[in-house]
Amino acid sequence: MEQGDDEAGGRGLGRRERDILALERRSFAGPGAKERVIREELGLAPVRYFQLLNALLDDPRALAHDPVTVNRLRRIRERRRGER
Repeated sequence: MEQGDDEAGGRGLGRRERDILALERRSFAGPGAKERVIREELGLAPVRYFQLLNALLDDPRALAHDPVTVNRLRRIRERRRGER
C-alpha cells in the first residue's frame, strides 16, 4: 500500500481525496459535465462528492498537498457564504 492511501491512518491524503482535488483543477464545458465526471470517474453521487470536498477544504493535509486549489476553493466558499 502506498503511503497516504489509508485514509484514516495515513499522514498524506488518500487516493479519493487526491482524485477530488485533481478533478477540481479541471474545467468543464456545459451544464452537467462535472456531475457526469463525478459519477463516472469517482463513482460518487454529486451530493456526496461536494460533502467530501467541503470537508477536504478544512483538512490541513489537503492544503499541504495542493495549496493553490484549496485556497481558491476556500475563497469561493467564503464568498458564497457571505452572499447568503
